[in-house]
Amino acid sequence: MRHLKAIVSTVLVTIVAVGQIVLSIVLYNRHGSSIVTNIGWVILWISAVFGWLPIYTFRKWGGVTKGRSYIQTMIVVDRGIYRIVRHPQYVAGMLIAVALTLIAQHWLVGVLGTVAIVIYYLGTLAEEKSSIEKFGEPYEKYMRSVPRVNVVLGIVRWVRNRNDGL
Repeated sequence: MRHLKAIVSTVLVTIVAVGQIVLSIVLYNRHGSSIVTNIGWVILWISAVFGWLPIYTFRKWGGVTKGRSYIQTMIVVDRGIYRIVRHPQYVAGMLIAVALTLIAQHWLVGVLGTVAIVIYYLGTLAEEKSSIEKFGEPYEKYMRSVPRVNVVLGIVRWVRNRNDGL
């Protein structure tokens, strides 16, 4: 049953995300605020960091067997981007949804973005349940120290922990 939910969720978020991209192009508001558009582009670039760094981080510190997918980690990774948020690739998806809304500046793009964000967030909950089953107490400890998707809180905690060690 869990696999069916994951498949349905993946298909749904793909449809919504592609729909948001297409509508961002079709419904782009040429008369919108250039400041808002530029903020959207900055957020889109930031999303790339959260989308790509986990691949490197898991391969380097996740105990992934050579030739296997980077998501096949064998240990809880709490380094790199995973010191800031537990689900950086879901954060990337959420940031893309926000960025497209700001770039297009159309309400329908915003509605699809909101739906995408909800689906991504629900994905984090399912991912955590799976990670607890796989890793047990080490993952639960990790959950207590690193926020799920709150990047600002994650950065504040990371800076505070770095300064505590000085």
